[in-house]
Amino acid sequence: MNLSNLKPAEGSTKNRKRIGRGTGSGRGGTSTRGHKGAKSRSGYSSKAGFEGGQMPLVRRVPKFGFKNINRVEYTAVNLDVLQNLSAKSGSAVIDFAVLRENGLASKNDNIKILGRGELTAAIEVHAHAFSQTAVEAIEKAGGKVVTL
Repeated sequence: MNLSNLKPAEGSTKNRKRIGRGTGSGRGGTSTRGHKGAKSRSGYSSKAGFEGGQMPLVRRVPKFGFKNINRVEYTAVNLDVLQNLSAKSGSAVIDFAVLRENGLASKNDNIKILGRGELTAAIEVHAHAFSQTAVEAIEKAGGKVVTL
């Protein structure tokens, strides 16, 4: 071993450009930040949506309509899906847990049963809401509706 074959230990050096270490480094002076302005200062952080004093897009675009803060969102499940589910699982009761296991609902979802499709199996369905056609079809097939 001599001075000509010395090298740093594996992983001890970084392959990044060091800025602000003098003009000889090629990245001194303004340290790649340009001249003046908020972005050149230390401690700078911009707000989301800030456009340099220009009127932000979210304020330029016209708003219309009405957002009801009390609106209840439902995840829709149709009768044909319940028919396939009861045939697959062989269960006479379809509740929230069964729907979650089969990926039809998430933890905080509200379920609404809708009337698309045919239902032949007599099943007991537990959900947060039902359409009128779904209630009629479930009861016609000999099933039972339970509102959570």
